[in-house]
This record gives sequence, structure tokens and C-alpha cells, in this order.
Amino acid sequence: MSKVRLFVEHPLGAGQCVPLTGAQAHYLFSVMRLGEGDGLALFNGRDGEWRARVAEVGKKGGALACEARTAPLRLPPDVWLMFAPLKKARTDFIVEKAAELGVRRILPVATGFTGAERIRRDRLQAHAVEAAEQCGGTFVPEVAELAPLAAVLEGWDPARRVMWCDEARVGMAVALDLPPGPWAVLTGPEGGFSEAERARLAALPFVVPVSLGPRILRADTAAVAALALWQFHCGDWR
Repeated sequence: MSKVRLFVEHPLGAGQCVPLTGAQAHYLFSVMRLGEGDGLALFNGRDGEWRARVAEVGKKGGALACEARTAPLRLPPDVWLMFAPLKKARTDFIVEKAAELGVRRILPVATGFTGAERIRRDRLQAHAVEAAEQCGGTFVPEVAELAPLAAVLEGWDPARRVMWCDEARVGMAVALDLPPGPWAVLTGPEGGFSEAERARLAALPFVVPVSLGPRILRADTAAVAALALWQFHCGDWR
């Protein structure tokens, strides 16, 4: 595996020329010190991973030449992460780890006790791309815009079950019996879910409340623990 992996929007195929943006050229030629003829790996979230070489070096651009596919597109299991955004660095952490652990989609949701009123979706999407580049992934999950939890639940497809990490169940045994199919994992903010939110979630037939163990977890820790738990029981860790 090449030490340098780059996500590109351009289609990939044998003999395909891939133009570079100014930011990509700066990263490859100034930061990673690649030169003409040097190899790297490319992926675009659609065509798998491809071995490529630097065909043209420029200060504000350049070009790469695709040679051969080295890995197929590997889709993660059909699970989404819904989480309440935290302070900047901790939200970044959640998005990065979700991309590494393997999710199809990341949905920031605003709850009654959410600490962040807005997000930079483009910045979070860039973090998901960087995580995929680092962990060898060939798929990048979409990061959605921040939306109220109530509105998200209102338009929810009941065929996709929701594994609700309910802080009121702290101390209860972790006993998962989750049927196959599409899922979403829902974790809350530092202050937990409000009583109204808890009542709404408990009344929905597609929501399955679960415990994350005997200790109260920080919100960012809970998101990672919940995804790992789901992957172990229902995903591609089995």
C-alpha cells in the first residue's frame, strides 16, 4: 500500500489523467515531497482504489496518471451515526472516528441540550475525507447539515431502526439482540436527552434503547463506543 493516499472527485480508470487542484498539488509536492514519476494511491468513493503516478508537477496544479486498480470499492455496513454536536474539536473527533469505524452517513442533530448551535459541514466533510485517506478506506460517508432531532424523526423511514444510546440505562447489562437490516446509532449531548425527547424516542416503534455499560461516558466517547458495539454485533467486525 502506498504511504500517500489521496481522495479525488475525478473518475478513476486505467490510463485516466487526473488533474490536481491547487490544494492537492501543494499537499503532494510541497508537504509530501512527491516528484514526477512517484507513486501514490487514489480513491473517489466510487471506483475503488487505484495505483497512480505523478505525471505533471506544478506550483498551482499538476496531473496524475492512473495505472491499475488495487482494491475494489468497500462499502461499510448500512449504518448511520446521529449525534448531537459538541465543541469544535470533539465534534471533529466524532466525525473522524465514525469514518474510520465505517458508517454510510453522518447526521448531526440538534437536541434540547446540544452545546453547538451550528456546524461547518464542509469542514466536517473534509475531516471525513482525511480519515478515509489515513485508514485505507475507499468510501467517504456524507456529513449532513445540522437538523433538529424532532424534524429528523418526523421524516424517518421506519425500515431503518435506531439504536438509541439511553443514558438512563447506565449500569444495566449490555445485551444486544438487534435484527439485521439498515440501522442508525443515536447518541446525545453532554446534558443527555430532555424528558420530552426521551418520551418521544421511547414511543417510536423503530427505536431500540440500549445501555453502553456501567459508567457514564462523555458524549464523544459514547459515539465511538456505540459504533464499535454495533459493528461487533451487526456489522463487518463479526
